[in-house]
Amino acid sequence: MSELGDPATLLAAIRGGERRALARAITLVESTAAHDRARADELLALLRPQATSSVVRVGISGPPGAGKSTFIEAFGLYLLAQGRKPAVLAVDPSSPVSGGSILGDKTRMEMLARDARAFIRPSPSGGNLGGVARRTREASLLCEAAGFDTILIETVGVGQSETAVAQMVDLFMLLLPPAGGDELQGIKKGIVELADLVAINKSDGDLEAAAGRTASDYTAALHMLRPSHAAWHPPVLRVSSLQGTGIAEIWAAILAHRAALGAAGLAAKRTAQAKTTLWREIEDGLVEILTSEPSLKNLVESEEIKVFQGFKSPYQAASAILAALRGGTAKGSG
Repeated sequence: MSELGDPATLLAAIRGGERRALARAITLVESTAAHDRARADELLALLRPQATSSVVRVGISGPPGAGKSTFIEAFGLYLLAQGRKPAVLAVDPSSPVSGGSILGDKTRMEMLARDARAFIRPSPSGGNLGGVARRTREASLLCEAAGFDTILIETVGVGQSETAVAQMVDLFMLLLPPAGGDELQGIKKGIVELADLVAINKSDGDLEAAAGRTASDYTAALHMLRPSHAAWHPPVLRVSSLQGTGIAEIWAAILAHRAALGAAGLAAKRTAQAKTTLWREIEDGLVEILTSEPSLKNLVESEEIKVFQGFKSPYQAASAILAALRGGTAKGSG
């Protein structure tokens, strides 16, 4: 048995409030090693029935320079003052070359990190869609088991699709700096459509007027988009993370969104998210099989060469690979 311990013992320690156990469990579920995955699956099987609907899950995204970490620290401190226990899962960008990650969020959220009632876990994105670590959803469930009732997931930014994080939270918030013109156009429509709440940060000092204009622009833009839920139209709010203004309004909007969904709506949303996660895991698992099982790996490499050399279309090659995966004859593989 590894130093991470038996899953049942580890879960008991997590529920007992042992932060080191929580950190070890997240390390376990993030591991890609085969022996760790088996133990992680056992841990998650024990954990899942304990998931509670009283927990609020919020995804926070925005372009570089929006002040996400500064906002999350101010918001986390506000939540602590309200008697809540926030956990921050901050997904850092991984290097596409080395796979390394700076993991600097704990230093950027120094005050929040020092408070024992909060938990901050930076995780490398590993190059996954939307900058979201593959096991972020499981890490969130572990934080909930440890008694944290507000899970904040900070994503890398808006350079990739943010669908992944939107599909694991109750509310997806887009945090933006004061901007306009070409900068406003640079925020992709698809990302804005995902947002349940838009917050214009840095609404203070010399930027206050620009923040007001940006808020007006986005308010007008959102009125032209179809809301994701009939009972909720995404508001555009202004906030100053440095001055602490607008933070309470953000939390009030999050609670209002939850009330608009209702218990049935929230349950339906989480059920749909679980189904999405199931199919994502199936897809990831199939890719892993195709790239690790020797005979299939060789076939994939052979079919790739035929596509590159123009002897086969991608569709013919894919058909041959899928036939082999089904246990049939890889037609035309010769």
